[in-house]
Amino acid sequence: MPEESSYPRAGQPWNTFHAGDNLDVLPRLAPGSVDVVYTDPPYNTGNDFAYADRFRDGSHPDRYAGRHAAWTAMMRPRLEAVREVLAPHGAVFVSIDDNEVAHLRLLMDEVFGEANFMAQVVVNLNPKGRQLGRGFATSHEYVLAYARHLPGCAVDASTTEAVDEGDFPQTTEDGRRFRYLPLRNTNKKFNPGTAPTLHFELYGDPVTGRVSTTAFDGALALTPVFGDGRAAVWRWSRPRVDERPDDLECRVIRGRGGERADIFQRDWLHREGGRRKKLRTIWLAEEIGSTDSAVAELKALVGHVFESPKPTGLVRRILATLPDDVVVLDPFAGSGTTGHAVALANLADGGTRRCLSINSTEPTRPGSNAHAAGLATVADITVARLTAVAEQLGGGLEVVRESPDIR
Repeated sequence: MPEESSYPRAGQPWNTFHAGDNLDVLPRLAPGSVDVVYTDPPYNTGNDFAYADRFRDGSHPDRYAGRHAAWTAMMRPRLEAVREVLAPHGAVFVSIDDNEVAHLRLLMDEVFGEANFMAQVVVNLNPKGRQLGRGFATSHEYVLAYARHLPGCAVDASTTEAVDEGDFPQTTEDGRRFRYLPLRNTNKKFNPGTAPTLHFELYGDPVTGRVSTTAFDGALALTPVFGDGRAAVWRWSRPRVDERPDDLECRVIRGRGGERADIFQRDWLHREGGRRKKLRTIWLAEEIGSTDSAVAELKALVGHVFESPKPTGLVRRILATLPDDVVVLDPFAGSGTTGHAVALANLADGGTRRCLSINSTEPTRPGSNAHAAGLATVADITVARLTAVAEQLGGGLEVVRESPDIR
């Protein structure tokens, strides 16, 4: 590990690394000081995991309970510690596979609250599927996403990357592209009984397209209805219609009962602030990278010293749902993908994100690529990558030693 921290000339470093058990490090962080957590904990695939042999009461629960109970006992206090350092507007994203996804979902419901669940994302990290063993060729893992407090969560689960220009087939005379959306709310949960203030008459002329909240010559009085004729509500209030009349158009359409006039919104492709589209809950390798591309990313920096790193594209997609000045935490830092992704995101958009990474000082396995490369502990792997990131991409690196036995 480097003997001295390397900082950028101004401001705090993009990356800070804490070498030590995350259950020791997390309580030293200020409560509410982290905006978002992404982490990739041990998957408990049947091999011993580094955290299984030490619990706060000194016991070895795997001797008395099943493998899943031991893993859950390891994760619970760490998730509780993560919750303490997470800001009220923050969120946590955890990668996991089929071995523990059911147990992790229940555990996160318990720690963060079922009401704060945001998504269980399917991540296609192995497009070819695993060919070894019996059964199906598994090609996916998961990311579980929870808010600290959902009503105030800062996550905007949308992206500019998912916008397809082909979804906007209409073009104005001056070249602007748009699509028509019904101004009527098509969700039957919203109706005059549940949203009475949004059921009112609008006036429209299907010849000129003009729409107004007040009557004018040639206008038809229109109220929103569902396709079966039942009363509906508009998506916009009267004041909003008055503010944006040019974004509305009265058109003739063919419905179940023949032709009728209705009101539509012109939804523009290029609107103020940039168009975003809600992220789907299946993320493909072609969008975010794969395990193979992640290995290549790591190899280019420090060699093939970690078996299953995550692609930086996965973390960058999560970062894109948040402001560009967030404090990021990864308590199971592994090969350092999160810190690498933060540096790439900052370079791409000029952001000032900071990443706190934690990894244990457990020894690397004798005979492994990491051990052969002179990386004696898993913490050494993380520091090697983050050092290379700081050297090649900038942003600096601070290394915090949590115990005197760390080299």
